[in-house]
Amino acid sequence: MILYSKWVTLALALVLLSSITLTRLVLVIGFIPLVSSKDKLKMGKGENSTTNSRIRKELTWEEVRKNNGVKGSDKWIVINGEVYDVTKWSKKHPGGSKVISHYAGQDATEPFEAFHAKPDFVGKFMKAIHIGQMSPDEYQQKEIVQDLRVLKETAVKMGLSKPSYFFYFCIIGHILAMEVAAFFIQYYYGFSLETFVLSVALMTIAQVQGGWAQHDFGHLSVFKSSRLNHLLHFFTMSVMKGASSKWWNHLHYQHHAKPNIIGKDPDVRQEALFVLGETMPVKVAKSGTSTMPYNHQAKYFPFLGPPLLFPVYFQFMLFRYIWTRREWTDLLCVSVFYARFALTYGPTVGILRAFMLYEATRILESIWFTWVAQSNHLPMDIEEDTEKPWVELQLAATCNIEKSAFNDWFTGHLNFQIEHHIFPTMPRHHLHRIAPYVKSLCEKHGIKYTVKTMSDGFLDNLK
Repeated sequence: MILYSKWVTLALALVLLSSITLTRLVLVIGFIPLVSSKDKLKMGKGENSTTNSRIRKELTWEEVRKNNGVKGSDKWIVINGEVYDVTKWSKKHPGGSKVISHYAGQDATEPFEAFHAKPDFVGKFMKAIHIGQMSPDEYQQKEIVQDLRVLKETAVKMGLSKPSYFFYFCIIGHILAMEVAAFFIQYYYGFSLETFVLSVALMTIAQVQGGWAQHDFGHLSVFKSSRLNHLLHFFTMSVMKGASSKWWNHLHYQHHAKPNIIGKDPDVRQEALFVLGETMPVKVAKSGTSTMPYNHQAKYFPFLGPPLLFPVYFQFMLFRYIWTRREWTDLLCVSVFYARFALTYGPTVGILRAFMLYEATRILESIWFTWVAQSNHLPMDIEEDTEKPWVELQLAATCNIEKSAFNDWFTGHLNFQIEHHIFPTMPRHHLHRIAPYVKSLCEKHGIKYTVKTMSDGFLDNLK
C-alpha cells in the first residue's frame, strides 16, 4: 500500500504539472490569430509573386490553367470569377499549402465557401493577391452552384448552423465516463480476462467517440469562435487521443477538398498494399513498380487494413509528421496522453499489462474506424482529377448509411457523409435535417444520391 501510494502521488503530481504546462501553452496558442498582424500587413503591401504591374482586368481559362503549380509554375485560383495568385500565400495558408494548391488552375469558389465559415471576412485579406477577373464570355457559373447557395441560405434560416451545446456536453461527458469506468474496473477488481475485455471495450468506445468529437472541433462546427474550436480540437485530439491536430488537419482537409481523387486525396494513397476503383489498378499495372498480389487484396484487406491502420501506420506517420514539421507543442501534448496512460494503468496493473490494454484498444479502434469511414468512400468512384463541380465531386465520392439511433452514434453521424461533405462546418446532429433538401437538389440535377444499410456498406468494401 505504501508503494502504491507513492506511485499514485507521483502520478498525480506529474499529471498536475503537465496539465498546468499544457494549459499555459494552449491558452497562448488559442489566442494566436490564424493570420498574424505581420502577415496581414505584408498582404496589404502586396507581398506576392505578382506585382501590380502584372494586374490585368480580364483573364482566360487557358491562362489560368497554365498556372496550376505543375513544374514550378505559379498557382492561380478562381473564386466567384476573380483570379488570385496564391503562389506564396499557399505556404502561409492556415488550412495547409496542399489544400489550396489542389485547386491551382481551377475554380475554387465552392470549396472556398464551404471551408470558410465567414468567406466575406476572409475575402477582405485577399485583395493583395488579386490579379484580375475572368472574362465574362468564359466564366459562367452553373445553375447547381446557384441552387447550392440558396440551399445554404435555407439551412441558415432553419438554424442548422447553430450547434446544440447540450448535445456536445453529453458527447464529451459519455467519453469521460467510459475512460473513468475502464480505469476503476482495473483498480477495484484487478487484472483478469473478464476485466481486460470490459476495460478494453470501454476504452475503445471512448477513443472512437473521441475521434468523432475531435472531428467536429476540427471542422469548426461547434463554436462560433475559430480559436475556441481549434483549442478544443487541440485538446481532444492530442491530450485525449494522443495524436496531432495539425497532422489531422493536414490530411483531412485535403480529403474534403478532393475526395477520392488520385494524387490529391491522402485517403486513397494506398497503392503500396491495395489498388482501388477502376483507374488506379490500370495506372499501377502500367507503371510496373509493384509486385503485390492485388488479385487477392479482398482476402488480406481485413487482416492488414483495419487492424493495423492505427497501431502501426498512423503511429509511425504521426511521429514522422511531428518530427519533420518540428511541431514540438504537439509532441508535448501527445506525451501528456502517454504519460497519463502509463502513470494511471502502470502502477495498477503493471507496465506490460498496461501496454496490452493500450494495444488492444488501438486495434479495435482502428477496425471500428476503418470499416465505418471506408464504407462511405471506398466503394465509390476513385479517379483522376477531372475538375468536377463541388456537388458532383462529393456525390461521386461519398454515400450515406441509413439513419437510426445506433447508426448515428456508431458512426458519429458520419452515416450522413454526403451532407457532411457538402456542408463540412454544419454541426453533425443537424445533418439529417438538411438531407431531404440535398436529395432534392441531386434529383433536380440528375446526380445519383446513394443510401445503404450498414451491412451493405461494409460488404461493399470487400466487393
